[in-house]
Amino acid sequence: MSLVTCKDLSKTYGSTTALSHINLDIEEGHIIGLLGPNGSGKTTLIKILNGLLTPSAGEVYIKEAPVGTESKKVISYLPDHTYLGGGMRVNEIIDFFKDFYEDFEPERAYDMLEKLQIDPKQKLKTMSKGTKEKVQLILVMSRRADLYILDEPIAGVDPAARDYILNTIITNYDEHASILISTHLIADIENILDQVIFIKNGQIVKDASVESIREEEGMSIDALFREVFRC
Repeated sequence: MSLVTCKDLSKTYGSTTALSHINLDIEEGHIIGLLGPNGSGKTTLIKILNGLLTPSAGEVYIKEAPVGTESKKVISYLPDHTYLGGGMRVNEIIDFFKDFYEDFEPERAYDMLEKLQIDPKQKLKTMSKGTKEKVQLILVMSRRADLYILDEPIAGVDPAARDYILNTIITNYDEHASILISTHLIADIENILDQVIFIKNGQIVKDASVESIREEEGMSIDALFREVFRC
């Protein structure tokens, strides 16, 4: 079953086109990189999949159903900015997530917090930007979702913690689930990707498996990205 299906999807803001006639299928059991320069349409697509924006034209389905209340139950979303209340302690946020999401597993969250040496009694407002982002990622990956959508999950994380963060991503989701990752740090994540989607000026310019790209193009994903989006 397709987790995500986009049919002739477009989004405009007045005279500006953010997405133009996107056709896309995301299957179960894959880690997909959504890659493109700033302003290419990545965040717009992500927000549409999460029901935060409405398409101007076309159709979007999550597990063969329109985007809506039911789709939000199966998507675990990490935005590219901090959204949690700074006055809350981490354990209070965990209790909130437990009450709000049926698939949230607190024990997984506490295990990851311990491994990253983050005190669950600490308030978010006392944390560094990088630590806050680690907490948000932990919360997202502690759900048993069908689709994880991660917008710049390692952008604010120090290099020493990136390997653990990436390992956390790939070891904390079920085989039937998929992960869609948007990032500019391609060299850091390409070893965990199964598939890449290159988006440019609101259009998909490449959608292929990592294996086929390496065989046919004879280069890494990072090198191909630099060639495709070279100014």
